[in-house]
Amino acid sequence: MAVATKTMLTLAGLKKYEDELHDLKVVRRQEVAQKIKVAREQGDLSENADYDAAKDEQSEIERRIIELEQILKNAEVVMDEDIDVDKINVGCTVTIRESSRGLEATYHIVGSSEADSRLKKISNESPVGAALMGHKTGDTVEVELPSGATVSYEVLSVKKMDE
Repeated sequence: MAVATKTMLTLAGLKKYEDELHDLKVVRRQEVAQKIKVAREQGDLSENADYDAAKDEQSEIERRIIELEQILKNAEVVMDEDIDVDKINVGCTVTIRESSRGLEATYHIVGSSEADSRLKKISNESPVGAALMGHKTGDTVEVELPSGATVSYEVLSVKKMDE
């Protein structure tokens, strides 16, 4: 049997997942049950696209509930008061500058389940996130990218993640 690994979550990430789980269990399950009931009332289920779609939706909801319950069961929450801004860790916002081109970027360091590049949230397990962990303002960090190339970043600032 595989040992479940801890999932690092920020407090905001924990709340987001708890709210989503509640919504799926309380609201979405009821909605899809009603869709299935209406579709059943239409008669022959073998050629009923509404019934098939509702059952597919039900399956997706149940899959997501299981996924969220697993994340929450194994969550290790990084509390705001535990975030040390002297060094980069989960829950920090970090501004870095690529040494070769001088491009600056600001990222939020989060656990892998919260990562979202569109929101500039990078995982502590990603190549850049993992390389930055434990460093502090003024440090130069070498990051080996999946392509095999190495990029150098200067850490410009570290602060608690803005919510």
